[in-house]
Amino acid sequence: MLLQISPRQITPGPRSRRHSGLVPVLAKLRSWTRPASALASSTPSESQKQLWQTAEAICFDVDSTLCIDESIDELATYLGVGHEVAEATARAMQGDAKFEDSLRIRLALMQPSMDQVQRFLDSHPAQLSPGVAELILRLQQRGTRVFLVSGGFRAIIHPIAKSLSIPLDHVYANTILFKEDGTYSGFDEGEHTSRSGGKHSAAVSIKADHGCRRLVMIGDGATDLEARQPGGADMFIGYGGVTERPKIAAAADWYVRSFLPLTDSL
Repeated sequence: MLLQISPRQITPGPRSRRHSGLVPVLAKLRSWTRPASALASSTPSESQKQLWQTAEAICFDVDSTLCIDESIDELATYLGVGHEVAEATARAMQGDAKFEDSLRIRLALMQPSMDQVQRFLDSHPAQLSPGVAELILRLQQRGTRVFLVSGGFRAIIHPIAKSLSIPLDHVYANTILFKEDGTYSGFDEGEHTSRSGGKHSAAVSIKADHGCRRLVMIGDGATDLEARQPGGADMFIGYGGVTERPKIAAAADWYVRSFLPLTDSL
């Protein structure tokens, strides 16, 4: 059974919710991440800038990139297991655990019902990263196809895609499965992003299914960087506007802390 959701309110601006239960986790993870001001943006080469300007497909990660939230962590906090799930999320984003194992563990901890997910959507509006809506609009006006590629859940991401006029068949994300009574059943293991290397698999599929020769991936984590493997994304743009990860900054073809340089270069 697929979850039916009502439109979720989408709001820009700074994060307004603080979860005191996550403080110990965040302290523990300081060696893994740095504040968004700690690392400088990089300057792309002319060939990289040209690729950005001519790519037929631009793929955005969702959590901590398109949006300032980590939606799985937000849902977990809503369900009372935020501390445990935040640790698993951090390990996955750093590349320290297989994504499929991390996803399975996090969902097993949460056991979200259909009703709980719907109530979460109703009470927790997504918050877009500053400038991302303007960037996506500019890309769409140029005829560039925009995709959302996420390890998060379609139930949360589809309303965001609709608000940005992104077709739902341009969303590559995970599907939560429910029993007939609405209780948690599992997740669709056939989704590209349900496993490690899934964003590379999604990029390969996007190129084949949508006829895109040049594809750029934008994201903040190790799973986003994986998309740049041969046959996948032709360029990886690291985004550090929410959280900067030094390993990702060092490996990115172009690293930005704001979407403005990307918009201005079009």
